[in-house]
Amino acid sequence: MASLSDDTLRKIQQTAVQSQRALNISRQQLAAKERERRILQLTIEEVTSLGGDVNLYKGVGKMFLMTPRPQMEKELKGEEKELTDDINNLQKKGKYLEKQFNDAQAQLRDIYHARIVHCIISVYNSTVAVALSHVRRMA
Repeated sequence: MASLSDDTLRKIQQTAVQSQRALNISRQQLAAKERERRILQLTIEEVTSLGGDVNLYKGVGKMFLMTPRPQMEKELKGEEKELTDDINNLQKKGKYLEKQFNDAQAQLRDIYHARIVHCIISVYNSTVAVALSHVRRMA
């Protein structure tokens, strides 16, 4: 029974550690995507504020290609939508991982509390047994 509890405890601890690592990675990815989206939004604002007669260029490798304004705006808004979708998915993943981590922590707390209560009861029973043996000797 004790080995089963120890195995279960190890599995729960591993789940907690893995969930926490994945959660941290997910948060880092989310922060990067949000930065990327903010930069893209600023770019969209700049392109929108430019006059209609301004040439727009898009970087392709080591060179730049002139791109028509409607096409540039369409591409930028498409990228923004993709980033928004990625951010939403990462937020959902983060909530799931956070719940998984919290559940594992709660299970660990329950196991530790159960073990502590078991130890206290054992000590109490031992103390009562010793006290009863002293009472019997005295009688």
